[in-house]
Amino acid sequence: MDIKVLVDCKTILGEGPLWDVEEQRLYWIDSFGNKVWRATPEGKEIQTWDVPAKIGSMALRRKGGAVLSLQTGFHFLDFKTGKTELIHDPEPDKPTTRINDGKVDKKGRFIAGSMDMMESGPIGALYRLDPDLSVHKLEDGIICSNGPCWSPDGKTFYFADSWSEAISVYDYDLETGTPSNKRTFCSVKGTGGAPDGATVDAEGYVWMALVYAGEIRRYAPDGRLDRTIKMPVLKVTSVNFGGPNLDILYVTSMAKPPLPRFPEDGPLGGSLFAITGLGVKGVPEPRFAG
Repeated sequence: MDIKVLVDCKTILGEGPLWDVEEQRLYWIDSFGNKVWRATPEGKEIQTWDVPAKIGSMALRRKGGAVLSLQTGFHFLDFKTGKTELIHDPEPDKPTTRINDGKVDKKGRFIAGSMDMMESGPIGALYRLDPDLSVHKLEDGIICSNGPCWSPDGKTFYFADSWSEAISVYDYDLETGTPSNKRTFCSVKGTGGAPDGATVDAEGYVWMALVYAGEIRRYAPDGRLDRTIKMPVLKVTSVNFGGPNLDILYVTSMAKPPLPRFPEDGPLGGSLFAITGLGVKGVPEPRFAG
């Protein structure tokens, strides 16, 4: 196994690595820098797009461009013009929340949750943006939404409220886009970290960034801890498999903590990392169907 800095980009709050199998390009975001990044699997040919608010996540569209979760709601992004277009703001009456982490299910729906920007109160919610651009609330009472992802067959949904110190698992109805039967998948209490971005590999194991503890963890489908990777920074934020063979684990990190109570890092904070030699492959990320 080898861990290297792929791009020394110094993202304030790097998040959401996203490998696109069609373009053979890697995307990631700077949540507090209001920016979308793109590069080759080797970290070359870097391009960036500015967005008008804090960004929590993005997904590519089948029709071209991307769908974004911004502090001001769901938006489209046109890569050619750099312009964004509002789809819907589900929380216009909550000035202290923003939409955070999100991913697309196998039917092309975008699932993303909001968070309390002070990370203290359960005022966030989990939403589903359908291809017809309707928005549906799936759950509420969330402090910080993170790590939505699905089993390879799409029938099991994983999601974390980071400050619950646990990942939850749900049954997922692919026909309706509805999670149910919520239960605890695994706990990270006592680690000094919180569950952040996550992905699932081709074997159905869950990979999760343990932010503030500087670890990447792999969990078996039954919730058993299978592997731990110590990272050279504490504030690792999210993971996604990519590269031509889907066998490179891309890892984002943050240069500055979002709140004063969180730990500082060394000079590698904010870098985009690539981990090779894991002997594991990921699964392609679906595109939003709207």
